[in-house]
Amino acid sequence: KRIQPVGHVMRLGDDELAAAAAAAVAPTPVATVMSGPQVYNAACIVCHAPPGNAGAPALGDAAEWAPRIAQGIDTLHMHAIQGFQGTKGFMPPKGGRVDLSDAEIMSAVDYIVEQVP
Repeated sequence: KRIQPVGHVMRLGDDELAAAAAAAVAPTPVATVMSGPQVYNAACIVCHAPPGNAGAPALGDAAEWAPRIAQGIDTLHMHAIQGFQGTKGFMPPKGGRVDLSDAEIMSAVDYIVEQVP
């Protein structure tokens, strides 16, 4: 028993694979809607906390945010939800938190914009 393989390969069409997929538990949706600051602290802070990470503009950095804000809030919402590749870095869709709703992401963007002096 000690030298038995730890696992094995399953192929598409295998009954065992179909049974495992059927038994998989679907992720539980978030029970409550988070506010903009809550979303920022749960997700956005990783890249947007001062001084900014991987080309992301830091929270409150007016010089970095001004050209982005000039594009309009609808564009900022779209880039945050769908993702964006810019000259300074990459914004993954929903900051990588696809479990968050579009409304939660837009609320976080609004919060971030409000922090620009």
